[in-house]
Amino acid sequence: MDPDCANPRIHELDAVRGVAVCGILIVDIWQLTDMRAMIEPGTVDPIRHGLTVLVEGRFLPIFAFGFGLSFSLLLDTAAQRIDRPRLVLARRLVGLGILGLIHHVFQPDEALLPYAIAGLVILLPAAGLPRWLLLLAGLVGTIGVAVTLGGGFGLVPGLFLLGLAADRFGLAEDLWDRGWQIAAVFALAVPAAVVAGVWEFRTPYADLWTGSAAPVAGLLGALAYLTGVLLFLRTETGELFAEVLEPMGRMALTNYLSATALILAADPWLGLSDSNRYGILLGLAAAIIAVQALWSYYWLRWFRYGPLEWVWRCVTWWHVVPNRLTRQERRKLAAPYGRGR
Repeated sequence: MDPDCANPRIHELDAVRGVAVCGILIVDIWQLTDMRAMIEPGTVDPIRHGLTVLVEGRFLPIFAFGFGLSFSLLLDTAAQRIDRPRLVLARRLVGLGILGLIHHVFQPDEALLPYAIAGLVILLPAAGLPRWLLLLAGLVGTIGVAVTLGGGFGLVPGLFLLGLAADRFGLAEDLWDRGWQIAAVFALAVPAAVVAGVWEFRTPYADLWTGSAAPVAGLLGALAYLTGVLLFLRTETGELFAEVLEPMGRMALTNYLSATALILAADPWLGLSDSNRYGILLGLAAAIIAVQALWSYYWLRWFRYGPLEWVWRCVTWWHVVPNRLTRQERRKLAAPYGRGR
């Protein structure tokens, strides 16, 4: 049980968030270092094109959906504790926006500031709407934008609303018991994602940012990844991976921002800027993931929240939140991952 929250953590969603952090990292590296997509005019680097189809636009939707769902959970918690729960969420979004504004100086394509703005303008006012209307608005906002306007951060408002609706329909409460439903969605999403991925791959690289191939393929890929990971976590092997992924997801904010510092520090030594050295990019991504996995795992042996997560939570609740784990709480961490944890 999170001591500052009325509800227990949903470990599967933490693990999914950890996967998303890893996937976003690859795109962040080539954006931050301004790597070349083309080998020569009119010829895209095949590795870059392949990575685009595999990772670009696939993990930010997962993050945005999870953000909306977590927002709903926190709003319910705040409503149980204080008379003005929306003030708590407004502070949380403003705090996120300040972090995003600072991060924007180093990473112009960063996600925190758009998330904060969309949260304040759309998510917070929509929190009181009926769940069916949230679902409808989320579907229209997500699918409509993908088909007509393209992808990127334009998909965030709709995905936020879908996450909010998912919690209102009880997805978070009984996620573990929805195995057959998740499997059914996965069985439909995978072939659709493959077809859309082929469509995206065959689309000229320069045309990906003006058509609907990339956003549609990205959303279907995100759905396949999301449901696939949730199914994988139900296996014995998945439980082992979850021990690594869950801490990374719980410290997603710290890991997202610290990755920028690590990339910028490594770039002068690796020479990624204005290059096609995508093999080195993958090596750097693997190294950062390994460092952050260890860092997250051992930090959360002693603390409830990551460093920036703790600061953000203090701003949210407007008081200093205890962060150091007690000896009894540290013993509980030895419990196995899964439904009974």
